[in-house]
Amino acid sequence: MGIQIHSALSVHFICTSFCLLHPIIEMSLPFPEIKSNHSLVAKYVTEPLWKKLSMVKTKTSGFTLSKAIACAVEFDNQHCGIYAGDWDTYKDFAAVFDPLIQEYHGISADSVHTSDMDVAKIQGNIDPKALQG
Repeated sequence: MGIQIHSALSVHFICTSFCLLHPIIEMSLPFPEIKSNHSLVAKYVTEPLWKKLSMVKTKTSGFTLSKAIACAVEFDNQHCGIYAGDWDTYKDFAAVFDPLIQEYHGISADSVHTSDMDVAKIQGNIDPKALQG
């Protein structure tokens, strides 16, 4: 009665001679060493969130949290250290991105962005020639 181990990504199946499948599931990747230890990534990518999100891939491009934080992991001089790979990144990794973006921009969680494309309302040090057609 032999044991065969089949591996597919992070899910392993042990199949005995009785062909019973017993899944042994790795729930997350190992927590990364974040070299930019004063970065916003170091603050917001906690071990509990990593365990929850490290195996998630976005539907659009298969982007992962590991890819999003690669700069903060690789370099020791990042302030933020996170990048979105596609639109789904913001949704799928919102538990990391939302508080990080809020702190970086100094906004609260209930802030609302309003767009106003009326050029006449622009105030500041603007060259009047730039407003001409």
